[in-house]
Amino acid sequence: MYIVGEIVTGIGAIFLFLGSLGILRLPDVYNRLQAGTKCTTLGAFLTTLGVGIMEPAWFWKTLLIALFIMATNPISSHALGRASCKSNVPLWDKSVVDKTKDFEECRKVEEA
Repeated sequence: MYIVGEIVTGIGAIFLFLGSLGILRLPDVYNRLQAGTKCTTLGAFLTTLGVGIMEPAWFWKTLLIALFIMATNPISSHALGRASCKSNVPLWDKSVVDKTKDFEECRKVEEA
């Protein structure tokens, strides 16, 4: 089981690395939120679960931590994205689709 735990932890570390690379390379806050949410949620889940598999006495505690991460990370990223939208943080210039223009709270106020 220790080897399985190391493999799961290693896969989680790869996802965490790819998420951090996405945060560094992507152009705007909305794209960075997606990289930060998807990759790091799965990476943190697999890493903590792998530690629980390597140490069977810790399994239920690490599973609870992993489930907490899976529940709270997407919610906090959604709150950050919504706050960015309400604060009129601009999209990247080369963005193709802007779904935020349909929401009343995210419309930019025209100054006359």
